[in-house]
Amino acid sequence: MTASSHLPGTGHRTPVVLLHALSLHASMWEAQERALRTRGHPVLAVDQRGFGEASLGNHPPSLDVIADDLARTLDEHGMDRVVLAGSSMGGYAAMAFLRRFPGRVAGLALLSARATADDPEAATQRIQFAELVQDPVHRPVIVERVTPLLLADTTRADHPELLARVLADAHAADPAALAWAQRAIAARPDSTDVLRAARIPALVIAGAQDVLVTPQESRYVADVLPQGRLITLTRAGHLQPLEAPEEVTHALCGLLDEIDATAGIGSGASAC
Repeated sequence: MTASSHLPGTGHRTPVVLLHALSLHASMWEAQERALRTRGHPVLAVDQRGFGEASLGNHPPSLDVIADDLARTLDEHGMDRVVLAGSSMGGYAAMAFLRRFPGRVAGLALLSARATADDPEAATQRIQFAELVQDPVHRPVIVERVTPLLLADTTRADHPELLARVLADAHAADPAALAWAQRAIAARPDSTDVLRAARIPALVIAGAQDVLVTPQESRYVADVLPQGRLITLTRAGHLQPLEAPEEVTHALCGLLDEIDATAGIGSGASAC
């Protein structure tokens, strides 16, 4: 796992780790990373195993491997307790980290990630994707078919450049990494009990036009978290940090202000 090429920052506010969605990399959080650094938060936007600049390695597919990668990355940067913000696959990685290292999580933001495990049909579809995406004949077709579903209809219509960017990232992603990640996600356990035990400030962000993780599923995640709060963005789909960057940044700032206030850390920084 590699961190953003930017320095993590020298601020004294709560550190933040940003975990990206499948087929993308740390740059999907660029707007939020910049804004949070400006407010004095040390920020790590990390490339998860096999994506961006991070090597895939030879471990069997498992979100626990990603969680352990993250723990080592935090150690390398001298970070103990952090706020985790994860989008889609990044959300599942955050839940895996919370399961393994609950004492290191000061707060949690989950975007387009289910608390429950995949049902047999969904798991089978992931495995089929993993097989097809490694076939050079089928891969371009499946990427072109699946990737647009990450964005809301309004996003695709109003921001074709964003669709082009997401498609370019998906086509550029290592097929072996895509397959590895899908198999890891398909094998993940139910995290309901883990979230229910997480008595930390928590935020769930949903896209009203998300066809992959429905707003109702996000509502369930927020309800399970003891301090969970749900924000639904009307003009966003599955990739809210890219589709509604200002709204996501504002929501994260609210969560971080709550955590800093509890820790007795003064804001003293520009508002989001």
